[in-house]
Amino acid sequence: MPDRVVECVPNFSEGRDAGILKEITNAVEAVSGVKLLDVDPGANTNRTVVTFVGSPSAVEEAAFRAVARAAQLIDMSKHHGEHPRMGATDVVPFVPVAGITMEECAEMARRVGKRIGEELGISVYLYEHAASKPERRNLSRVRSGEYEGMAEKLRDPEWAPDFGPTELNAGAGVTAVGAREFLIAYNVDLNTTDRRYANEIAYTLRERGRWKRKGNTDPFYYKGEIVRFAGDGKFPCGPCDFVGDSFEALEEHYREVHGGHLRARYEALEIDPAKPSGPVFNDGAFKDVKAIGWVIEAYNRAQVSINLTNFKVSPPHEVLEAAREEARKRGIVVTGSELVGLIPYEAMQMAARFYLRRMMKSTGLPVPDLMETAIQSMGLRDVAPFDATEKVLAMPVVEGPLTLRPTYDFVDEVSRDTPAPGGGSVAALAGSLGAALAAMVANLSVGKGKFDAHYDTLCSIAERAQKAKDALIFAVDEDTRAFDDVLAGMRMPQDSDEEKAARTKAIQEGYRKATLVPLGTVESCLSAMKLCEEMAALAPAEMISDVGTGALMGHAGLKAAAYNVRINLPSITDEEFRADVREKLDGFLAEGVEVAKRVEAKVEEGLSVKG
Repeated sequence: MPDRVVECVPNFSEGRDAGILKEITNAVEAVSGVKLLDVDPGANTNRTVVTFVGSPSAVEEAAFRAVARAAQLIDMSKHHGEHPRMGATDVVPFVPVAGITMEECAEMARRVGKRIGEELGISVYLYEHAASKPERRNLSRVRSGEYEGMAEKLRDPEWAPDFGPTELNAGAGVTAVGAREFLIAYNVDLNTTDRRYANEIAYTLRERGRWKRKGNTDPFYYKGEIVRFAGDGKFPCGPCDFVGDSFEALEEHYREVHGGHLRARYEALEIDPAKPSGPVFNDGAFKDVKAIGWVIEAYNRAQVSINLTNFKVSPPHEVLEAAREEARKRGIVVTGSELVGLIPYEAMQMAARFYLRRMMKSTGLPVPDLMETAIQSMGLRDVAPFDATEKVLAMPVVEGPLTLRPTYDFVDEVSRDTPAPGGGSVAALAGSLGAALAAMVANLSVGKGKFDAHYDTLCSIAERAQKAKDALIFAVDEDTRAFDDVLAGMRMPQDSDEEKAARTKAIQEGYRKATLVPLGTVESCLSAMKLCEEMAALAPAEMISDVGTGALMGHAGLKAAAYNVRINLPSITDEEFRADVREKLDGFLAEGVEVAKRVEAKVEEGLSVKG
């Protein structure tokens, strides 16, 4: 998986013809760097949701090809289905998963939208975070009128498309392209088959909230009397007993006491501030959360079905814990939860660290341990299997051919008559072991009574040590690949002046990369040493030797990686680049010497006390 990962979830207006769907997904899979994750067709809706991930450039290309193929295969003039739709490719959302911002995804949407409009002659509206106007953020507003009303809508100056023609492409229809947060489809399992109980909890959790009630509301809120606007000039507050004499008075109260924007809330609920009518709404507990209760016969239980539209605002573990508390109030038990589709690694990592902190355990654990903690704590195997390697997006994994080798095989490979793996890979491995020892000592210290006051510090050291360890493990293989571009440049033809110039440029770029990779290893090794120094100030006496060993390994890795930097520098002709690298390298080396001295002094002091 690349460092920068984007998800794309296009919806196609075809859910019955497997042959058409296969041709569309073939277009996606033909793009290198893209992984097709899911194809979810619906016969009644006559619609299919396709999910794929990859690097930004690869996902852009795959999305465009899929739209182009769908336009050739799907005729919207003959389409019928239960789901709202306006195009052969109805929507194309880009979702940031790892190492990429929402604005970058919005730019992707604009580029792809422009290509669809210009190259395919399909009208395109931008929506959500890519929207060109505030009123176009909401997809339902963009799609209102559906396919049958699009010809007239496109001619309206207020609804002129962002890209493409103002005349309807009768076959392909209209496509919405946008950028949005990752949507997590998440169900909470209950030990009941009563849908009312599931709805009770769902309405409490969701952002929309529920009708305000009074009287007999505890513990079953739905039994209370509905509070309605009476048309008497009074404006009751949803979350409390305040009643305003005007909307402005209520708006001020809501802002000051509940910290919300009441006008936006009324707009979302379709309540007219001037003449409110119908039920008063109580606020829900979580923003960016949609929820409803249902019963799944296959599981013989009710579930709270939840869509988390921004897990960074409302993480699944926080919503789950609130659901557990609401269930407890009603005598219901949450038996576990179910993930439908995929979840970003960041969300699972947040959950694992939340539960580890509650247990006063170290949060700086290896990735597999974090995932198992989250899975068990959230009960994600309650009603279905859960394999983190299949369900968690952008989970850090070590995939390099060297780091997957058993230790003896790796050492044998180093000893052979081949130039790689060489000193750079060994340097990275040494540094990773230094960082691992810092994490080990921090993790062993957590939970010991005398270190309780340092819990947050120990967790921080362990987390940063795991990050440094993973970076250095990656560098073991990256170093063997660092010289590939130099060799590729050397193989380029040099028969003409143009070819010689191109070859020279490629070789120089290759040497830059071959220099910057070990320079990154130097910096990561220094980070490992600093973590050992932090740990040396806290480590139990019986583990001071482990901290010292970690610092020595980090220093060995640092100095060894520096050799690899220095040996490549003379081949680079850009003196400014060489000077910059030398300055950074000298700084890292000097700092490494000082850190090593301080750790050694601390270790010697501890060993003297010990014996």
